[in-house]
Amino acid sequence: MLRIFNTLKGKIEEFKPLKEGEVSMYVCGPTVYNYIHIGNARPAIFFDTVRRYLEYRGYNVKYVQNFTDVDDKMIKRANEEGTTLKEVADKYIAAYFEDTSKINLKEDGMLRPKATEHIGEMIKLIKNLIEKNFAYEVQGDVYFSVESYKKKYGELSKQKTEDLQSGSRVDVNDIKRSPLDFALWKAAKDGEPSWGSPWGDGRPGWHIECSAMSNKYLGPTFDIHGGGQDLIFPHHENEIAQSKCATGGEFARYWIHNGYINVKGEKMSKSLGNFFLLREVLERFEGKVVRFFVLSSHYRKPIDFSEDELNQAKAAVERIENSLMRVMEKMDERDSEGDPQAVNSLKTVLEESKIKFVAAMDEDFNTSQGIGALFELIKEMNKFMDGTSLDAYGREVLEAASDFIKEAVIEVLGVDIKVERKIGDMTAELVDFILEIRQNARVDRNWALSDQIRDRLSDMGVKIKDGKDKTTWSI
Repeated sequence: MLRIFNTLKGKIEEFKPLKEGEVSMYVCGPTVYNYIHIGNARPAIFFDTVRRYLEYRGYNVKYVQNFTDVDDKMIKRANEEGTTLKEVADKYIAAYFEDTSKINLKEDGMLRPKATEHIGEMIKLIKNLIEKNFAYEVQGDVYFSVESYKKKYGELSKQKTEDLQSGSRVDVNDIKRSPLDFALWKAAKDGEPSWGSPWGDGRPGWHIECSAMSNKYLGPTFDIHGGGQDLIFPHHENEIAQSKCATGGEFARYWIHNGYINVKGEKMSKSLGNFFLLREVLERFEGKVVRFFVLSSHYRKPIDFSEDELNQAKAAVERIENSLMRVMEKMDERDSEGDPQAVNSLKTVLEESKIKFVAAMDEDFNTSQGIGALFELIKEMNKFMDGTSLDAYGREVLEAASDFIKEAVIEVLGVDIKVERKIGDMTAELVDFILEIRQNARVDRNWALSDQIRDRLSDMGVKIKDGKDKTTWSI
């Protein structure tokens, strides 16, 4: 039974999707005015893992994650760079995909709508809110009236409207009826992009974007809404208010928020200037290491970012890869007399690890405990390979253990480990590269080099077969 900590309810509760076997999920994506930092990568990695695990458990997942491509910060960046809003968005969306491709996000079947492509849907929602007296227009701006939703406002962030004071997170504006009211539509200003609307030219407020896009692709009520902890107030609080009032639906039934990534005890953010760009981190550590680092802690807990933590993650990934490499090498051994007791012990740990892994992930996506269960199995696999010869039964169980580790790590956790067979001091990838050089030599009719490469590989136990279309090899 899958249980999720629902921020809205403030407790862990059983997950029951609207439709049996299907899950609808919306996650707030980045505002594309800069390269993403490692803190932005945490929700991308975690919610990708949520999707993967739900699919592993047999659900058909409809996953939507947006790009905010119109925003004050983007307009400022366009002015600084002397370019257009679209050119800024295109640049940093391309950079986002370039960076996140290295942390193995599952893009297949995913929807990534852009805010600027859904202005019509936003205007429709705003008109609906005005007609129902939840919003009002003044001087070309449109604001949501928090007073009209007072009884429910603050439910997600666990705040009361009377306790909320105008300040850094609340936009104070003399033309608003209340300092808590928030913008749905902003009248056009000189030098800013704008779109036509019933209230004059302007652009949407930030919060209305996600309400419009989630409603279009998932409907007025859907299963899961996710994002970083920093979005709870005011962004997600405002989404709930305007969405429920406009559509009459329940909006999101389960709210999931990941914790911060900290640097020396402070939240990592662009505003504090203590952030590390993901692409800078990837220059020193592979994407699989970054992803493992993020998943090594429970998603609701803060993570301390440091080079030491990343080195620990790197060592853990290498331990997994080395164990699976040993399995491949062990499988090359000829069958001999096995040890039934050792095999049964490995089989028992395998079965226990499967149960523990699923139980951990079922309890609020506890990747940390899930990884712990995998390392229990890896420890037993290494012990088994150290002291046991393989018979047919041992081979079967060891292969099953290896297959489960690969399935859990690669398919569920999305950590794209590489397990390559070694030939002498070379990997299979290197053999393929050498054979490519040989093939080029054959095309150039450099038979001497072609034969020299063939003979050297043969001395290392690599058997080459030149076919009509391609060369194959074995050991």
